[in-house]
Amino acid sequence: MNFNFKLAFFFFTNLFLSVALLHAQVSDRIYKPYIRTAQLYVYGNQQSLPIITLNSNTKLELEFDDMDGNYKNYYYTYVLCDYNWQPSKLSAFDFIKGFTQSRINTYRYSNIAYTKYTHYQAFLPDQNSMPSRSGNYLLKVYLDGDTSKLVFTKPFMVFEQKANITATVVQPFTPEKFYSHQRVRFSATLKDVNSFSAAQQVKAVILQNNRWDIAKRDIAPTFVRGNVLEYNSEAVGVFPAGKEWRWLDLRSFRLQSDKVKSGEYSVDKAAFYLKTEFDRTGERYTYFPDYNGMYNIVTYESINPFWQGDYSDIHFSFARKDAQPYLDKDIYLLGAFTGYEINENWKMKYNTETETYEIKTPLKQGYYNYAYVAVDKKNSNDKVELEGNYWESENNYTILLYYKSFTDRNDQLIGVSTIDSRTDKPGFSF
Repeated sequence: MNFNFKLAFFFFTNLFLSVALLHAQVSDRIYKPYIRTAQLYVYGNQQSLPIITLNSNTKLELEFDDMDGNYKNYYYTYVLCDYNWQPSKLSAFDFIKGFTQSRINTYRYSNIAYTKYTHYQAFLPDQNSMPSRSGNYLLKVYLDGDTSKLVFTKPFMVFEQKANITATVVQPFTPEKFYSHQRVRFSATLKDVNSFSAAQQVKAVILQNNRWDIAKRDIAPTFVRGNVLEYNSEAVGVFPAGKEWRWLDLRSFRLQSDKVKSGEYSVDKAAFYLKTEFDRTGERYTYFPDYNGMYNIVTYESINPFWQGDYSDIHFSFARKDAQPYLDKDIYLLGAFTGYEINENWKMKYNTETETYEIKTPLKQGYYNYAYVAVDKKNSNDKVELEGNYWESENNYTILLYYKSFTDRNDQLIGVSTIDSRTDKPGFSF
């Protein structure tokens, strides 16, 4: 392959990639039904937000299952995005150092498990293909080196520290939110960046429990004092506090947890029916450890859960206490394993015989957090989680600080800070 042909190949590859991205939704999304349990996290921590430091040894771990059970040629690439997660106009050569695409070479066929699947694994970034700028990135996984055969996307971030952030979680002063919400108050000290017009060049985002669907964005500083930005307005960073998440223990298919009403076993699979659950809005708050909506792939009975963990059909059941259907609302299952998406895949169907809302989904062995949410049938933006909101709830908050000078071509991620709403974690109700 001569030099001119290589240039032409990379040019048209990047051109096609850019055009495809214009029509793709930039999100954490799976496009093929045979892909399950796709995870991207900091190496060794399945509950972490996928953030790495620029030019460091930090690694992200990519894990996913192909339920067809055969071998496929999977590739991946990175796409630099702006603050709003829209693809940047830069060439891939401007933000990738090395090859613009890499092949996923590590895979294992499932064993011990009754369910047949192929498990793929990769550790990012590869030394031959590394992000060269800080900011938001979209990981695109596709087949046969052809970006039009998109399989799934995962967001991640590259961080270069140019700001120090200090934060605390407090109760809002607003009377109607004092007992039900939490407010994140923080300040940022800029360094190694021009703080002139910082209010226009710096943007802040706050995530609750790593969730982009409820992120607080476009937060303006309350005060600017030189290179110090203060974010302490009463209207800034206010979140419904929620309650500790519902949990489901699937680490063993032989030892059923108390959430399971019954199980069905056959020679090649298992299915579990969960006890019917109800709206927890009126219940008192009690602390217990949770994953803040995340999940952990782990088993009691195998060495490596990633390719030895089994799958089972899990039947969720939810009902109103008066056993009547909601006339103006739809009920959805919600959690990290659903991608926090409100769509038909996670919509529960009302069963007139059992007078319950039901949904069936295959889940891999592990420990899961989840919730139920009611969504207005006429306005999908009007949604209420059926858990209740209590100021005392334990939540994790992440503050992301972006910077873009008037001459920059992309938004830099210059500050990251994580704080927990409480550190005492008692075992009794308030």
